[in-house]
Amino acid sequence: MASEKIINKRLTMVDSQLAKRGIFDKNVLNAIKTVPRHEFISFRYSSMAYMDGPLPIGQGQTISQPYIIGYMTEALKVKPHHTVLEIGTGCGYQTAVLSLLAKKVISLEIHNSLAVTSEKCLSRLGYKNVEIYHTDGKNGWGEHSPYSR
Repeated sequence: MASEKIINKRLTMVDSQLAKRGIFDKNVLNAIKTVPRHEFISFRYSSMAYMDGPLPIGQGQTISQPYIIGYMTEALKVKPHHTVLEIGTGCGYQTAVLSLLAKKVISLEIHNSLAVTSEKCLSRLGYKNVEIYHTDGKNGWGEHSPYSR
């Protein structure tokens, strides 16, 4: 169970970094309030999980800045009946946010180590409506197409 301090950091992040900067969709804000960002990054960076910036996740990749996650998610206008194709799973944080808004999320990750790590994290945290595939997403993913988003 998350400590009250971590929950407060997450709520403050949503208020100060997203809502005050123009992210207004309540479903998006609630999803980001719910997903424990610190669980998707290494312990080394966990104290910075709710700061306003990207963080390294391995393979030369980063977890996006919280505002960017909110901005991209709001722009998608995801509805509960949508199936979303995500190219670049990374650590799985964006995948988790999308999974709270969509019926299903199919996510493709070119780096096997990131695909394996994110899939384990998402499973451990109980995100069941996601499928992670280790593949190059430059050509999309024909299975389950067409996608809503």
